[in-house]
Amino acid sequence: MKKYIDKFIRYLEIEKNYSVHTLLNYRLDLEELAEFLGDSDLTKIDYLALRRYLAYLKGKGLNNRTIARRLSSLRSFFKFLTREGYIKINPSLSLLTPKQEKHLPLFLTEEEMNRLIESVLPEDKHGLRDRAILETFYSTGIRISELTALNKEDVDFLGGVIKVMGKGKKERLVPIGEIALTAIRRYLEKKDEDSQALFLNKFGKRMTARGIRNVVKKYIKLIGLKQKVSAHTIRHSFATHLLNRGADLRSVQELLGHVNLSTTQIYTHLTTEHLKNIYDKTHPRAR
Repeated sequence: MKKYIDKFIRYLEIEKNYSVHTLLNYRLDLEELAEFLGDSDLTKIDYLALRRYLAYLKGKGLNNRTIARRLSSLRSFFKFLTREGYIKINPSLSLLTPKQEKHLPLFLTEEEMNRLIESVLPEDKHGLRDRAILETFYSTGIRISELTALNKEDVDFLGGVIKVMGKGKKERLVPIGEIALTAIRRYLEKKDEDSQALFLNKFGKRMTARGIRNVVKKYIKLIGLKQKVSAHTIRHSFATHLLNRGADLRSVQELLGHVNLSTTQIYTHLTTEHLKNIYDKTHPRAR
């Protein structure tokens, strides 16, 4: 089965232009399936074998969201095998996707977000860097992987946009506010390393996703936030604050780089107070 997994991953890389991170997830998912099925002949894998695999995942304590992602991987795999003629019947066609638990994304209030950013004291180049990271993160709402991939040349100071390499290696232009641009300028003035990467660690190398997470964690701890907050929470906060202030869902979708509008719809959890304000302002019989 390994050689067919290799063929599939190569197809995703060349034809679909998927990112390294996505390719790795597909490979890990399918290698686990291969380990579960053992030396089964590819043509002998049927619906019941895949059902047993899903039951095995459930027995491991995985939640429905994770199982649904694994199911998506194997569906794509068997669809590829069928289309290429390696198997005649797709055994995954009748598999049902587990019902998804609905989790509203955690976000910070505008006041908490301001406290987080203002907690950075830009006294040296590392402080200036951390301030620029948080300002850029909140100003653009880009993913951590997109933030780490930024180069100096990707920042258009005159146009007020940054060029971002998103999922599937798709480029897009994202607006960035003047406050964030000022923070980046101040950081670059002190940044003496000769590197095209925008954000560097203490060794002068491009910052990793883990490094960015540690920066965010440092200042979250500094201001004493009680709730479980991660770097991705800033992206959630970006989207939520835009919607709360009247941005339309389609625009937020474009800014976040979501392919499907349904992915963006999780951010429509506007606060009760905001909805009440809208109601009071617009309903003819509200007052």
